[in-house]
Amino acid sequence: MTSFRPKLWTGVSAAILLAATAGCSGEAGEKGAANVAANTAAAVGESGEGGPGAKPDAGEKGALAAYADTPSQSRPALHLAHLMGFLLIAQKQTEGPEAAAALVGQGMTEVFDAEPDVFKAAGVNEAVLRKAAQTGAPADVSAAIATVEAGQAKAGGDPAAVLKGMVDIAGGLYSGVMVDGSVDPIEYQHSYGAALSAQALARHSKDARVQAAKADLDTLVAMWPSATPPAKPTPANQVAAQTSRVELSLS
Repeated sequence: MTSFRPKLWTGVSAAILLAATAGCSGEAGEKGAANVAANTAAAVGESGEGGPGAKPDAGEKGALAAYADTPSQSRPALHLAHLMGFLLIAQKQTEGPEAAAALVGQGMTEVFDAEPDVFKAAGVNEAVLRKAAQTGAPADVSAAIATVEAGQAKAGGDPAAVLKGMVDIAGGLYSGVMVDGSVDPIEYQHSYGAALSAQALARHSKDARVQAAKADLDTLVAMWPSATPPAKPTPANQVAAQTSRVELSLS
């Protein structure tokens, strides 16, 4: 059975969220920075990983770049889409409620807890999300997906920019799937979730740029053949090349 030990982004979680709130000032900006500092300290205390001087891995760099490259008005929508990735892979995985709960919980730690005000402003029901993270029951995960979908409808932003951000996150995470010849099942599932979230965005968008990229995006998502990583997953360079095709189509 897959081990679902959380892999907390302690080394650069602060940088990711500070990039996400770049351009903010006053009380909101200070609150965001305080949230980041608190989350980072808690993660270091729980896992013993990261801390001062810790170097980001490829997945962290991908998320950092995604938020930094996304226009500020589209970052709330990117936050929601990022969390949606964890919910969609929790729904798709086949190892049962415990695994689903772990995946939702990871999304809450990495995305929701870092910027809760973004989700509150979009009307996302935190209690529904917390319940899904506790139980992992199919009905609870579906309810969590529904409340985030409703929030996405209110978040606004540029659909093409948000889609590009999710593709960047998926590609960055996937570059860490193979480690010393072994498959990292957690990075595999997190990257797959990000790709599924991008695909869901495209499915619901009428933006011409997004529709132009849909075929290439579907090809990208097909590079994850199952929710559980195969013995020989798609080579990372092929996934990277396809993410570039999606981004080219968007432009």
